[in-house]
This record gives sequence, structure tokens and C-alpha cells, in this order.
Amino acid sequence: MIKTSLAGIATPDSIVAPLRFSVFRRIWVAGLLSNLGLLIQGVGAAWAMTLMTSSADMVALVQTAALMPTLLISIAAGAIADMHDRRIVALVGLTISLMSAATLSVLASIGLLSPYILLGFSFLIGTGMALFQPAWQASVNEQVPPETLPQAVALNGISFNIARSFGPAIGGVIVAAAGAMASFVVNALLYIPLIVVLLLWKRTVEPPRLPPERLTRAIVSGVRYIVHSPNLRTILSRTLLFGMIGSAVPALMPLLARDLLGGGARLYGIMLGAFGLGAVIGALNISTVRRTFAAETAVRICSFIMGASVIVTALSPWSILTACALVIAGAVWMLAIALCNIGVQLSAPRWVAGRALAAFQASIAGGVALGSWIWGHVADGAGVGETLLLSGGVMLASPLIGFWLTMPTVGTPSDDAEALADPEVHLALTARSGPVVIEIEYRVDQARAREFHNLMQQVQLSRQRNGAYNWSIARDIADPELWTERYQCPTWLDYLRQRNRPTQSERALTQSAQEFHLGPEPVRIRRMLERPFGSVRWKDETPDRAAKDVPIQADPTSTA
Repeated sequence: MIKTSLAGIATPDSIVAPLRFSVFRRIWVAGLLSNLGLLIQGVGAAWAMTLMTSSADMVALVQTAALMPTLLISIAAGAIADMHDRRIVALVGLTISLMSAATLSVLASIGLLSPYILLGFSFLIGTGMALFQPAWQASVNEQVPPETLPQAVALNGISFNIARSFGPAIGGVIVAAAGAMASFVVNALLYIPLIVVLLLWKRTVEPPRLPPERLTRAIVSGVRYIVHSPNLRTILSRTLLFGMIGSAVPALMPLLARDLLGGGARLYGIMLGAFGLGAVIGALNISTVRRTFAAETAVRICSFIMGASVIVTALSPWSILTACALVIAGAVWMLAIALCNIGVQLSAPRWVAGRALAAFQASIAGGVALGSWIWGHVADGAGVGETLLLSGGVMLASPLIGFWLTMPTVGTPSDDAEALADPEVHLALTARSGPVVIEIEYRVDQARAREFHNLMQQVQLSRQRNGAYNWSIARDIADPELWTERYQCPTWLDYLRQRNRPTQSERALTQSAQEFHLGPEPVRIRRMLERPFGSVRWKDETPDRAAKDVPIQADPTSTA
């Protein structure tokens, strides 16, 4: 249960409303310190690479190495977060990053730092954060009530960008005064407060009614949910493209400071700070933007403004003008990414929230990592200024993508539904019995056949993203009023999961389909155990074992 400790600090729709809740507030402050350390580390790593090599490609690879783990393992990390205690998963990820940062500090102190060692440990630190992020973000809705979830998401973005505002400048001072090693030490130390806060968090979770999926099955379930969710596919695609196009600015920032403005580590930190300050300004205005504009309109405006700002950055010979352009670019960058993040948070039901947020992290990290590599190669051949001009031009043209991938409008959090009782069965089943075939018969007025068929396309997506396979809808050629919906689940346990995953809105969708049914008799549902030749294992189906593996409750329901 969520408890408040500060009354009247803000109205429910205020950006600071989630800070009324003590658990969120403590984790947010500790997370701010962790983000600060990560940004200080980033400055030290990028500048250390700049000193070790003059290759723009190698400098850009520092950011790629830090973000690539998010692309590679985030879906698995999200599955782990959905399967296990998210607090424990977050602690394991933070510990990996802490130990990697500490080891990097030791290697730097004894003079063993090389470009590839730096890239390797940047990758390991990123691996810990890739494991941490989905568990952390998916637990936000356990720390605040649903009405303040969008503001909590925005505040977490503000946390990172407050760190971006001050961390690079602090990092620049630290690197200039004590070298890159000092930035690695500071990063390691600033993981500790967040670890302590998570250790003290008394997270209360209702025990799951069904056993957790195996990791491979959980990953497949998460991927299938995304594949069969048009809104999520669109949001993730736009996030990936925006990250790829806009990544030229953060990736080439050290070279921008050194080559275009003739500065050193301190100026580099100031430029990163300007970008981060803009991001804080953008995050503070996310509620106003969401109230004023539709999601697609807001993202298009952000793309236009960022493209123009990047072009100014490429052409500017003055540090002040460049910093002002970076403030604007940072603001619209943050707004666009936050809009996508909020869309994912509000679209995904709780059972798959970690995997959906992991996919979002993979999209933005993958976009930035791939874009950084591409822009680094372009800068090696064409120069930093010309590369930024190209990036700005592509960003100006990117709103055209909206004609094919229009951002969906998402207003309220996903409405998780109550669990259903197990259906009545009279055959001894185990959790592994299967495949299970479900057939649902509808009798529909022929005049409404097309309307019914169109609705069933939405039902199909709902069934498939929640775990159904081989879905089909068929019409009886001898009795045109009779329609049969058919799908499979691999095992009985998979079927029990599939029928309990739909949200209230998805159950309302299936109820709408059942309202097409004519006649006094209800919709007929058959649940059958398929028997392919050679697959029967009679010894697994003794009543004793079935009773032990799967509880049988006599409660038939019209919900398939």
C-alpha cells in the first residue's frame, strides 16, 4: 500500500505530485545521485578516449559500448524483471555496475587503461544498467497511484537530465583537476545510495497465482505481445528512428567542443550541461505538452525544432550560441523521448510491463548506439560540422515518417483485470498437458457478418499478444450464421496464463464479440486436449498428479 508523507505538496496533475510518496521520493533522490555518477563517468570515459586516440570512430564507440548492452539484453532483463522480485533484480544490476566501475578505477590508477579496456568496462557498466533499468521503471507503478504515473515517468526523466545538466560540468572539472580515474571512482561511489535505498524498501507483492514462466518462454511471450500490439510497435519504431537520427549530437559532443569550438574537457562538460539543462526544461513541461497537443503533433514539432537546433550547432563559431542551441535541442529531445516512454508505460499491462519497458530501452539505446556508430564513421570522412548538418537535415525531414507510423493517443494506464477462476474440467490434466485447443461458436445475424468479422480482427490481436497460437475464424458454409473462433495454447498452464492476461478493455472487446451472438443459448466454448499421433504420455495424466499440479475448480465462464 502506498503511504503519503507530504500532504498538499501539489495537485494530482502537477509534475511534482509523485514526490508526495515517500518510497518514490527516496528512490528518486538516490537515482538522481546514481545518474549523476553515470554522467560523470561518461565525461571521463569520452575524454580519456579522446586523449588516447584521434579517431572520431573510437570516440563515438564509447557511447555505443555503454548503450549496446541495453539493445542486446534488455528484453531478457525485462523478462527477468517480470518473473522475479523487481527490487532484487535492480540490486543485482546495480552491483554489476558498481563492481565494474570500481575495477575500471583500479586499472586506470595503475596505468593499464587502453582504448579497448575502456570500451570493455563501459560495456560491463552498461550491462548492469541494462539489467537495472527495466526492473526500476516497471516498479514505478508500485510506488505511486495510477493517476500520477505519467508525472512519475517524467520525473524519472528529469532525474537523468538534472544529472546531465550538472554531471558533465562537474565531470569536466573533475577530469581537468584529477584525471579520468577520479570520474570512475565518483561513479562507483554514487551507486551506493541507491543500493541502500532499495535494500530498505519493504516491497509488498501479492504472490502469483500461477508459477512464473521459464526465461525463454517469458522472452517469447514479451516479443509476441509487442509484435501483436500495433500501438507499441509504432511507439518503439519511432523511438528507434528518433534516437538514430538525433544521436549525432551526444556522440560527437567531445569533438564539437574540441574541433568546432577549440575547447577542452571543461567546455565539453559545459556543452553537455547545456543539453541536459534543456532536457530538464522539456521534462518540466511534459504535462502541458500532453494536454495541448496530440502525441503525433508534439513529436513532429520536436523533430522540426531539434533539426533546426542541430544545424545552428553545426554552423556556430561561438560557444554561447552553441550552448543556447543545445539547450533547445535538449528540451525537445527529452519531450519526444518522454512522450514515447509514457506511451509505453500506459499501454502495457502489468504482467508484461518489464518487457515492454525493456523494449523501449532497447529502442532508444539501440537507436543511439547504432546512430553513434554511423555518425562517427561519417564524421571521420566528412568532418564534424558537415556530419551535424546532415543529421539536422535528416531530423527536419523525419516528421514525414508520421504519415506511415502515426503516434497513438494513450490517455490512461492499462486497466489490469481480476484473475478468473480455472474452468471446469473432467479430464486429469497436468501443467504440461497440451496442446490445448479452444473453439468458440458464435451465431451471428448475416446482415452483421462484416461488422462481426472486423471486430474479430481486434480480438485476434488480443488473443495472440496474450499467448494464443494458430488463431483462426471460420464461417460454416452450410449454416452461414455459425462462426467458429479457434486457437491453441502449448500447454494447460499456458492456457491458464493466456485467459488471465487480458486487461479490462480486452475483456470488454471479447464481450462485444459475444453480444453479436443470437438465440437463447449462450456462446458455446469447447476446450480440448489435442492428441497428435505419438504424443500421448498416459502416465503423466494420473488423477493424483493432475490434482497436485493444477487445481481444478468447477466454475465455467463465458470468457474463453
